[in-house]
Amino acid sequence: MSQHSIDISVFVFVVALRFVIPLFIPRYPLPAIVAAMIIDAADQTIFQQFTKLNLDNYQSYDKALDVYYLSIAFLATMRNWTNLTAFRTSRFLYFYRMVGVVLFELLHLRWLLLVFPNTFEYFFDFYEAVRLRWNPARMSKQLVIGAAAFIWIVIKLPQEYWIHVAQLDTTDLARDYPIGAVVVVVLLVAALIAAYKVVWPKLPPKDWNLHFDADAHDSLDKEHVRAERITTAERVWDSTLVEKIALVAMITLIFAKMLPNTTLGTLNLLVGIPAIIIANSIISHMLIRRGLSDQAMAIEFVVMVVVNLVLALVARVILPGDRTLNLNALLFFLLMLTMIVVMYDRYRPRYLARFNVQPLV
Repeated sequence: MSQHSIDISVFVFVVALRFVIPLFIPRYPLPAIVAAMIIDAADQTIFQQFTKLNLDNYQSYDKALDVYYLSIAFLATMRNWTNLTAFRTSRFLYFYRMVGVVLFELLHLRWLLLVFPNTFEYFFDFYEAVRLRWNPARMSKQLVIGAAAFIWIVIKLPQEYWIHVAQLDTTDLARDYPIGAVVVVVLLVAALIAAYKVVWPKLPPKDWNLHFDADAHDSLDKEHVRAERITTAERVWDSTLVEKIALVAMITLIFAKMLPNTTLGTLNLLVGIPAIIIANSIISHMLIRRGLSDQAMAIEFVVMVVVNLVLALVARVILPGDRTLNLNALLFFLLMLTMIVVMYDRYRPRYLARFNVQPLV
């Protein structure tokens, strides 16, 4: 096999993993997001070891795939979480980080990523770790907010400073200072053992046996969800649409700034995104009213990919300004964006049904 064939095969395999693995987060949250984090950390090392690829353009795909799997994790909280305080906290943390990423892409100031840390990801891990053995609905507001604050201040702020402000590389430091690296690892292991000895005995009795499946203890009535989905499909103009526009607008703006060899005006995006999302909502709601089931989500995804591709190409023709497009990159980003939109339409009714939340009209 030629080197070119090896390069393409490895690249396609890794990118496919990064696209597919997050799709398991809604059903198997903790193992799937941990797997996504591992492949995210290992992908460039894999490319460097097994290929001769120029990775300059991959940086854009890498950042977009990070946004993609975190967005699916946020949508999984709509699908699964039973603690309203935890859900609202995660929603704030997710949107707060997204605002920071948008500002970073527009202004290119690295310290913004310290001001807007990615606390959401580790808070998601915390909640799902609790859910392995305990009912997270029992967690008090104080515990939920305290956990978020601890993750933000003690874990994420130092990490964001290390990565984005100091721009230090752990692998390089470990190679240059091996004895120091060993000392740090020993101290971390000792801290984990001490935490286990102190914290574990004080934990409450388990509520259930270990389960990674988010549906294992979900008592949400399917008929209630189906009724809420139909009710939601009858409404297009409500707060759900506003939240969806905000969510997709930020994701699209981030993706657009990352598209290699592409120029899209910010004004064009601000005009085009609401129009595309409204069109998506109308079509999605039409499919739901026609009785499209959960099992047919793949059909909805294919329909929406085609719709979004047509809308993107039409926008390229009719909107003014420089709109140079890399069509392969455009299709890749549209696949991710459409998956997020379809999951949002499928999972938000579960959140509304679970907590009896009525969208503002």
